[in-house]
Amino acid sequence: MYPVFNYLGMKRISEEVPVAFPPQSQPRQPGVEAIMDPWPISENPCEGSRGKLCGRVALITGGDSGIGRAVAYAFAREGADIAIAYLNEHDDAMETKRHVESIGRPCLTVACDLRSEEGAAAVVAKTMERYGKLDCLVNNHAVQFLQKSILDITEEQLETTFRTNIYSFFFLVKAVLPRLRSGATIINTTSVTAFRGDRDLLDYSAAKGAIVSFTRSLALSLMESGIRVNAVSPGPVWTPLQPASRAPEEIETFGTWGTSRSGMRRAGQPFEIAPAYVFLASDDSSFMSGEVLHPNGGIIV
Repeated sequence: MYPVFNYLGMKRISEEVPVAFPPQSQPRQPGVEAIMDPWPISENPCEGSRGKLCGRVALITGGDSGIGRAVAYAFAREGADIAIAYLNEHDDAMETKRHVESIGRPCLTVACDLRSEEGAAAVVAKTMERYGKLDCLVNNHAVQFLQKSILDITEEQLETTFRTNIYSFFFLVKAVLPRLRSGATIINTTSVTAFRGDRDLLDYSAAKGAIVSFTRSLALSLMESGIRVNAVSPGPVWTPLQPASRAPEEIETFGTWGTSRSGMRRAGQPFEIAPAYVFLASDDSSFMSGEVLHPNGGIIV
């Protein structure tokens, strides 16, 4: 176990997080959190609310589990009303909804396929129908397929990776933009692989690099509208995507060696990434647009 320390006022609080994980795999992506061992840590029990997002509505894709779930919890603690979009992980989505509502905020869950413009438009429409407005879009969903060589990447895989990881971001922004007002925010999840590369994740890294360029260009495009666009670039994080895309023996050392190794020699937990999204969604970052935050465990980029 690795001690993580947080300071709230003058009080030191610790949370034990795992360094290694039991071998495990899942049959399909994006994976199910409920069957992971151990469960990812989605919430910092020591974190209090400061009301930074009171009165705001956030749509979080991939919000059923992993980083998306942690962002939903963190946003709810700060007073936001939540909508989460997910593919078909219904049990995970219901757990996120249950916990958000236990915090005291409403949570809309929408199962959809964001790889089409119709799917993106539908989830935005349902969010507007429920809440009447939208203040923050978090594009967070993704898939990844490890391959040893570019020769192993089929046209079908390439299409799936790009349609899921970057086309859908375009679709969602197009759907949501007519509803956003000045002061709204868009946050895109990219990856450390966009900056460092990964020999086994060629198409994933390329798509994540596209997200960085998309973020910077969209920020310039929307500057005069008063809509800020930023990104978060996590390092290795313990989410369902990992056992759903890696061999069981790779899970044992995930985050501790090879191309997935962080400088801290461990994988991050979702709750350690979520504060970056709160910062970018709140007025704390009012002088930032087109930027990328790097909660990556000490990897220098």
